[in-house]
Amino acid sequence: MKFFIDTANIDQIKEAYDLGILDGVTTNPSLMAKEGISGEANIIKHYKQIAETVEGDVSAEVISTEYSKIIEEGKRLADIAENIVVKVPMIKDGVKAISHFTEIGIKTNCTLVFSAGQAILAAKAGATYVSPFIGRINDISWEGMDLIEEIADIYENCFFDTEVLAASIRSSKQIKDCALAGADVVTCPLHTILGLLKHPLTDIGLEKFLSDYRKLNG
Repeated sequence: MKFFIDTANIDQIKEAYDLGILDGVTTNPSLMAKEGISGEANIIKHYKQIAETVEGDVSAEVISTEYSKIIEEGKRLADIAENIVVKVPMIKDGVKAISHFTEIGIKTNCTLVFSAGQAILAAKAGATYVSPFIGRINDISWEGMDLIEEIADIYENCFFDTEVLAASIRSSKQIKDCALAGADVVTCPLHTILGLLKHPLTDIGLEKFLSDYRKLNG
């Protein structure tokens, strides 16, 4: 399973990359705004910096909802770097745009997916990734992991090449659950990834080792 970091913060991206576990980046206008990045020129420049920082795919999101404008904006984003993936919303014009991008060799990430039916449409259109939003599904008292498992099973049965990219991850446990459910990729903040490092028995064991060493070696 691949690990993507969901952020526009360059320092966090570098920290995850230096850890040796980073496979890619997802970001969006909200995350850009959180870093104080505004204006098309500055956003393009920031995407370029992110794409140069990592070797894997970097999802860059369109803000248009009309087919022709999605195509225009998506092409501009794809021109930034070879590892840019155009992030397109799960709407009718979005699916149509994904199909066109597939035909001309531009990678896509279909976002805001909340049902297996939507995931089937995205895969049929040729999306590189499909992004079910687990946390938001759980927020309305449905089970997000059930959706991941459904999509993974359907894709395997139908021989779709689209990868299941689990998004809106709220906890380190959900990363493990996504792996069990068959997700190809998870994307989450750095602190959620680092949470996988933590276990009280690891801390207790390390302290015991260090204590014994100090007793013997002063």
